[in-house]
Amino acid sequence: MIRTCLFDMGNVLVFFSHERMCEQLGRLCDRSAEDMRRLLIDSGVQWNYERGWLSPTQFHEWFRSTTDRDVLFDDLVQAASDIFWLNEPIVPVLDQLKSRGLRLVLLSNTCITHFEWVRDHYDVLQRFDACVTSCGAGAIKPEPPIYEAALREIDCEPNECFYTDDIPRYIAAGRQHGLLAEVFTDVPSLLGHLGKHGVLK
Repeated sequence: MIRTCLFDMGNVLVFFSHERMCEQLGRLCDRSAEDMRRLLIDSGVQWNYERGWLSPTQFHEWFRSTTDRDVLFDDLVQAASDIFWLNEPIVPVLDQLKSRGLRLVLLSNTCITHFEWVRDHYDVLQRFDACVTSCGAGAIKPEPPIYEAALREIDCEPNECFYTDDIPRYIAAGRQHGLLAEVFTDVPSLLGHLGKHGVLK
C-alpha cells in the first residue's frame, strides 16, 4: 500500500529552461548564452551550487569575479531564477493525493535560490509535507546521500513510497533504494503509474 509520494521538482512540478537562464545571465555581462553555459554549466559550477557547496553570496562573488562585472545580487537572482513555469495539470493530482491522506515529499536537485523562487512564485511546494533538496543534502541525484535523506523523510518503508522523476537514471537509483519508481513524462502517464500502484484508481 502506498503511503507516501516522492516528487521531483524540475520538469515535473514546474518546467524550466537552462537556455533561458544562460541568455539572461549573459545579458547581465554582455556574454553569449553559449559562453555562459560553458562558464556555469559545463564547468560544473551550477552543480556545485546545487550541492550547496556555494552559498548565494559565494555564487554572486563567483559571477562578479568570473565576468568582471559589478552585477547587483538581486539582478543576478532574477536572471538566474526567472526560468520556471508551473506544470498546471499536476496541481489537482497533488490535491487528490493529499485528500486521500498520502504524504508528499519533494526530492529535487536544486540550488537554494531556485527552490525559493519556485516556493515564492507558485503555490505548489506548499502542498508538500517535507522537501529534500540537493543543496540541503550536500549531494545531487543520483548520488546515494540524497536518496538516503529522502528515505528519512518519507515516514514509511521504501516499498510503500511511489517516486516519479523525469530522468531515467534517477529513477534507476530510486529503485536501487527500494522505491516504487516510475519515469515522469506527462500527467496522463503519471495517473497511469499511480493507478498501476493502487493509487487514484
